Amino acid sequence: MADPSSYRPKPGQIPDSPGVYRFRDEHRRVIYVGKAKSLRQRLANYFQDLANLHPRTRSMVTTAASVEWTVVSTEVEALQLEYSWIKEFDPRFNVKYRDDKSYPYLAVTMNEEFPRVQVMRGHKRKGVRYFGPYAHAWAIRDTVDLLLRVFPVRTCSAGVFKNATRTGRPCLLGYIGKCSAPCVGRVDPEEHRELAEEFCDFMAGRTGTYLRRLEQRMTEAAEEMEYERAARLRDDIGALRKAMEKNAVVLADATDADLIAVAEDELEAAVQIFHVRGGRVRGQRGWVTDKVEEITTGALVEHALQQLYGEEKGDSVPKEVLVPALPDPVEPVQEWLADRRGSAVSLRIPQRGDKKALMETVQRNAQQSLALHKTKRASDLTTRSRALEEIAEALDLDSAPLRIECYDISHLQGDDVVASMVVFEDGLQRKSEYRRFQIKGFEGQDDVRSMHEVITRRFRRYLAEKERTGEWVEDGHGDGLVGGAAEGLQTGLETALEADGLPADSLKNEDGRPKKFAYPPQLVVVDGGQPQVAAAKRALDELGIDDVAVCGLAKRLEEVWLPEEEDPVVLPRTSEGLYLLQRVRDEAHRFAITYQRTKRAKRFRSSPLDDVPGLGETRKQALLKHFGSLKKLRSATIDQICEVPGIGRKTAETIAVALAQAAPAAPAVNTATGEIMEEEPGTMGSGGEPVTTGAPDERRGQET
Repeated sequence: MADPSSYRPKPGQIPDSPGVYRFRDEHRRVIYVGKAKSLRQRLANYFQDLANLHPRTRSMVTTAASVEWTVVSTEVEALQLEYSWIKEFDPRFNVKYRDDKSYPYLAVTMNEEFPRVQVMRGHKRKGVRYFGPYAHAWAIRDTVDLLLRVFPVRTCSAGVFKNATRTGRPCLLGYIGKCSAPCVGRVDPEEHRELAEEFCDFMAGRTGTYLRRLEQRMTEAAEEMEYERAARLRDDIGALRKAMEKNAVVLADATDADLIAVAEDELEAAVQIFHVRGGRVRGQRGWVTDKVEEITTGALVEHALQQLYGEEKGDSVPKEVLVPALPDPVEPVQEWLADRRGSAVSLRIPQRGDKKALMETVQRNAQQSLALHKTKRASDLTTRSRALEEIAEALDLDSAPLRIECYDISHLQGDDVVASMVVFEDGLQRKSEYRRFQIKGFEGQDDVRSMHEVITRRFRRYLAEKERTGEWVEDGHGDGLVGGAAEGLQTGLETALEADGLPADSLKNEDGRPKKFAYPPQLVVVDGGQPQVAAAKRALDELGIDDVAVCGLAKRLEEVWLPEEEDPVVLPRTSEGLYLLQRVRDEAHRFAITYQRTKRAKRFRSSPLDDVPGLGETRKQALLKHFGSLKKLRSATIDQICEVPGIGRKTAETIAVALAQAAPAAPAVNTATGEIMEEEPGTMGSGGEPVTTGAPDERRGQET
């Protein structure tokens, strides 16, 4: 626990200007980001008597080891910079809203020649129109199924579309009238884009005009006694009305607005958002956050606005945002929202009428969300805490291992040897910290040597970062290395970095942000028994690291092995600690084998053409499509290769030399009959891509 007075800035050193500040811990990791109208007044609040601070604020300032700040010219700039740094550093003491799911959107890919309607999750892409979010993907599919009758827009994937174009036959939707079949030329790109734009207009809330137009066309068809066409239009109108009924009218004046409600207690807060477009609720979402500092409802609303609109532009930010409390001050937030939208945005508290009634509904949803979260979280927190305490007790650790790293080795009969590192913090996965390795020190199958190499490389990188940030002393006045030992370690670190394909100064970062291996674990778990544990411990001893515990989990009897112990530690089968270790081990195994399979697949897909300088994927595909296989390409003359569009004589000569130097791959074998196939690997598949491949290229692939 640090004493805040040890890193408190000197009087008069902090400017009396708007700005953003960062607290860092002893490992230089950013743990809190904040903004202030006056940096001097705001930071002074942190360096007062600890007894006067809120418990969570006290925990933050005693965890921190330094504070720094950046001066900006306006409060709007401070708001923007604070949002950017929170997204970049993910500080543990900041308010972070956690989605319990990735919300699906209805998306229309207007950036394609033939726009496609589909369900999308994750980050939004440029040129794609989004509607939602929806609570469930099936709700989107139900709506789309109704609308395709009226707006037969393409919904198929790129592969299905290309296959239909090649064969000249549309998919089932094209036959039943729910797709205009642009793949076979029933409509041209302009007609199909017009359909997609009408679909987007309807989803955006402009429904009345289109319904009236259909009703008029139905009446005209009936008057002209074209009863079949009139019946189709009647059914289209019914489908549209049914789709509209899924979103009831909540605001009679066709308002576009987002309503944000907050339910909170002393420890946590839940936020619910209703997206209203054209007076109808078009989407709903929610978050839950830990209140890691003393914070007002207005400040929670401000953080929610940052989370909601930080990546949005244009019409995605509505004209009106209704909230339960206004941020203080409200002007910078309104200005920031207006900048995101490109026009004025009204941020206010509803006082009466339909909007206030709808806000009460959103508030009830927030309260129910918080209650449900607490029901789940109570047992979850208790279980995780008990698991960590059981591990600490079984392994005789000084404290619960809040950060656990687990390593696993994966290979296929000695080929494509890789390793994984997974991280659990406070009993939960920390996927952003996962790393993977290629074994470079030797060839063949040796799990013990592989484990020693991986642990050595991981902690060399940690020591390099530790030395760079000055966390140990090299002048003989502390516990750090001195003289030749320090020089030897520095040389070893530079050699290790260069062996990893990185320059010796690749860990340097001017703003002091920790990089990949800068944060140490309290416990290292290896997948294996005594040999693997001994290898990991030996690697740590060679680096002089004695404050990281090591254990291994053997698969056969789920025994926990400790260094230099003849007998394993056997945890009860019902132990939460054993269950957590199993989860960690299984996640490391999954991550390792996924990487190993990816690497092997990449090797199988490699070809001698990969080594030809300047030959890109497009021209490689053109060569294989022209000749049909690598065997025919290898036997072709330079003049024949030059016949391929885009291949000049110099490139053709280079290709011929590369193919002549590459050893022919083994013939393909039909595994069902044992028959040797006539074509060698490299034969074209139905999609114009090689089915099998030539010789492997071990230099491909990347390692963290």
